[in-house]
Amino acid sequence: MVASSQPLASLAGIDMLRAGGSAVDAALAANAVLAVTEPQMCGPGGDLFAMVWDSASRRLHGLNASGRAPLSLSSDALRAALAGESIMPARGPLTLTTPGAVAGWQALHQRFGRLPWSRLFQPAIETAERGFAVGVRSQQSWSHAAGELLREPRLSACLADFRQLFMPQGRAPEPGESYRNPELARLFRELAAQGGDAFYRGAISEAIVRASAASGGSISAVDLERAAVDWVEPLCTRYRNHDIHALPPNGQGLSALQMLAMLETSPPVADGDDPAWWHRYLEAKKLAFADRARHYADPDFVDVAPADLLSDTYIRTRAALIDPAHARADQTPGRVAVPASDTTYLCVADADGMMVSLIQSLFVPFGSGVVVAPYGFALQSRGSGFSLEPGHPNVHAPGKRPFHTIMPGFVTRDDQPVLSFGAIGGDMQPQAQVQILARILEFGCDAQRAGELPRLRHHGGPAPNGDHQPGLGVVEHEPGFPPEILAALAARGHVLRLQSHPVTGFAGGYQGIIRDSVKGGYQGGSDPRLDGCALGL
Repeated sequence: MVASSQPLASLAGIDMLRAGGSAVDAALAANAVLAVTEPQMCGPGGDLFAMVWDSASRRLHGLNASGRAPLSLSSDALRAALAGESIMPARGPLTLTTPGAVAGWQALHQRFGRLPWSRLFQPAIETAERGFAVGVRSQQSWSHAAGELLREPRLSACLADFRQLFMPQGRAPEPGESYRNPELARLFRELAAQGGDAFYRGAISEAIVRASAASGGSISAVDLERAAVDWVEPLCTRYRNHDIHALPPNGQGLSALQMLAMLETSPPVADGDDPAWWHRYLEAKKLAFADRARHYADPDFVDVAPADLLSDTYIRTRAALIDPAHARADQTPGRVAVPASDTTYLCVADADGMMVSLIQSLFVPFGSGVVVAPYGFALQSRGSGFSLEPGHPNVHAPGKRPFHTIMPGFVTRDDQPVLSFGAIGGDMQPQAQVQILARILEFGCDAQRAGELPRLRHHGGPAPNGDHQPGLGVVEHEPGFPPEILAALAARGHVLRLQSHPVTGFAGGYQGIIRDSVKGGYQGGSDPRLDGCALGL
């Protein structure tokens, strides 16, 4: 089974499975097609995180393929270029970090692939050359982001290339309109023939450096040559008799585990209509995000271990701060004893039991806005995740990985895989993951229904980049959310607001695959907020 946010990507994954490929082969082929069909969300200019359940070794493996800040950009030079701004911009050349996605593709294939590397790129090459019909949901974010980019003064030097590549008719493509990207097909042909290393050395690397320099960025050949991935041990917490897994920082998966661990301190509820559960969920989110703002960063630069933020003592101390009758305005991080030490999601499961949870992103749509025109892709803006506060664990430094929002999810029970899943949407990702997990594991929803139900999104509080919205914040709810729950939340003091825009008020796009260990086979779900589907074989 393959579940992705675009039908052609799901079909590409199915083609790999039909050809005898592994779940990893299928995931990589699907990801390459998504780079063509959702160029505002993902691509070779972005980063990648993944978890892979290997049925042969009966182990869950984690991969961090995120890039680092340019070595030549000092923090002093960055602050001078920002001219007194207190937080990093969302786009522009100062947000450039080394792309890690291609290195991630290569590492995953070397360890778990079965098909030839070159075979994985054929669907993407054909789609890019032939063209495809732009999806309705994808077009909304494409058009919205293009409008924002054209108003970004830091991108004046490179907007001509952006317009030519992603606005070929002088505008974003319309829903259903055919769009081609032969330049990206050229990139994939070179990668297919030469391997993933070709992205970081040679002609492609030179084109990236030129694009960065022309825009005022600092990525160098040395930065690209140093690109590397890390195989990491996933973190874990218990929720309703299941083990929930996430990757450690510099990603934000730990925040979902903290939220779930706090919710686990209360008895389970019968269904999703209990207002008390939703109140505790919102309060747990505030507490976890306060820790996220202070303690999540490149693990080479922090002195608080993720395990300390998940310890039973710490979680119970944080959960005890939740007032069952009142919304909390004070959102401060917890005290931890220091020891001596935009986005696309997809999931795949194969006939042998391997399951993949993969998320890949440019951060905001079209990332930095800097494009590598000869090869048809945009470079990410992950540097905007850095803090500018001196002494903060996530403060910018040359060669450092910024705080990341992308976070694949995975669930096991009794050392068996249960669910590969994830959601997109920046800081909505942990919020959506927790709501979906509760609906599957606690409220009894199937994989599709869990993604269809309306969701809440809390805005406010501190962020890892130094931004801070004090007070209660706002709870945005999608149309159709049960009014009796909303009334009960308002009575507890929560400030509510109806979602007013499908892009700016995005409630996260989810994909999931459940393994049925009793009946055999898989059950898939795909979020109707996106253009995709789950396909079985």
